[in-house]
Amino acid sequence: MSKPAPAGDVRSARPYVLSPRPLRAAIRRTASVAVLVAIDLTGIVLGLYAALVARELVYGHWPPLWGVLWEAVENWLPFLALVTVLVFWQAGLYASREVRAGAGRILPSLLLVGLLTVGFAWGSGHEFNTFGLAPTAVLFSTLIVGVLRASYDLLTRELLWSAGVRRRALLVGKGDHVVDLRRTLGSGRSGIQYEFLGDVADLAVVPSVLAGQRVDELIVAESDFDDEELLELVDQAHRSGVTVRVAPTTTELLTHRVEYVPGQGVPLFELRPPVFAGADWVAKRTFDLVVAGLGVVVGLPFLLLLALAIKLDSRGPVLYRDRRVGLDEREFTMLKFRTMDADAADRQPELERANEAEGPLFKIRDDPRVTRVGAVLRRFSLDEVPQLVNVLRGEMSLVGPRPLPVRDFARLEDWHRKRYLVLPGMTGLWQIAGRSDLSFDDLVRLDFYYLDNWSIWLDISILLKTVPAVFRSRGAY
Repeated sequence: MSKPAPAGDVRSARPYVLSPRPLRAAIRRTASVAVLVAIDLTGIVLGLYAALVARELVYGHWPPLWGVLWEAVENWLPFLALVTVLVFWQAGLYASREVRAGAGRILPSLLLVGLLTVGFAWGSGHEFNTFGLAPTAVLFSTLIVGVLRASYDLLTRELLWSAGVRRRALLVGKGDHVVDLRRTLGSGRSGIQYEFLGDVADLAVVPSVLAGQRVDELIVAESDFDDEELLELVDQAHRSGVTVRVAPTTTELLTHRVEYVPGQGVPLFELRPPVFAGADWVAKRTFDLVVAGLGVVVGLPFLLLLALAIKLDSRGPVLYRDRRVGLDEREFTMLKFRTMDADAADRQPELERANEAEGPLFKIRDDPRVTRVGAVLRRFSLDEVPQLVNVLRGEMSLVGPRPLPVRDFARLEDWHRKRYLVLPGMTGLWQIAGRSDLSFDDLVRLDFYYLDNWSIWLDISILLKTVPAVFRSRGAY
């Protein structure tokens, strides 16, 4: 006769969904979704109204007839609200906090909303006075919704920190794997701080820990546990309602781009190379050219001021030309604003012993070769801006794996070199994840994740997140 399930088991007599913990989580999720829906619909209404006002101003109608403008569209609002919620839901904009789609998904989602609304209006015989209203409303709505959502994320993050909300995590693994995992995870994720309950190397101890403490997450590091042990561990955690997360190995990262090859005998999975080809390459290259071209034209006066400051601060050229390794392991000349003394390269051998970075990288937090203006440029990553020229020349992309100097490249292991199947980038997951707080192997795994999960919206999201990451100086020397 089997013994009854423990009280906290998800399969106990009392339905798990009716126990306090999942009920509280469900209430929080419902409230979060409700607030986000209210934010989005408010942004849509304000954006549409702003577009109507802009149209009146363009046609010289001043002052606008505020009430008449509203009456012109109020009959469309129920349909517009329904389509917006459905499209945003499908785009992952109402997912839980840690997996919610970023700001890069707002514009394409609203473009789809605009197309569906215009298509429905056209099909129902609606006569348009102007075709500029829809794209203008999309732009205004994107800006307003983005600002409102960013404010919501910032406010809720501060409230969570002030309220002492913690994600109670138990790490499972052996040796250095657990140490590396703890360092990689950092202090929190998605605005919620971690409270690590300890490290467990013996899987037999896990059930007693789960029974004696409230655990939110069980995080398994890359280790040499047997498959049967891991299956039992997952079963024990799920019976206690604990989320199980596994830090992937390098081999597991490779299997994100697999294709099943049918046949008799042993089933096979083909690992497809993570290269950008066809429509993906055209989309990424077009995006790079448009954004980089606009950046050079709009930012030219500011770039000239930076060049003047560098010239007045120290002797030497304004630009620093560094040999880097790019696509297909070919060398190219990467441009940067000079932030060090002119003889910095000659002085590097004598500083090798002071290197603070792991693996093949070379970094010193207080590098004596950095100039006064150079320190400011590095603080805000302004020294990287001339690489827009490298993007226009086709040597780099806006987003991608960071190109390494020839010195660092020569020290790479063979498995690291998958990152050279695509153009290197000005920014990437390294920059927004805290590049100097992670080991080099962890950084390479981030590159693998980017290659295997690329989309134009991921590029937009990384670019948007790079700005706050730069101002926080996260991981920068």
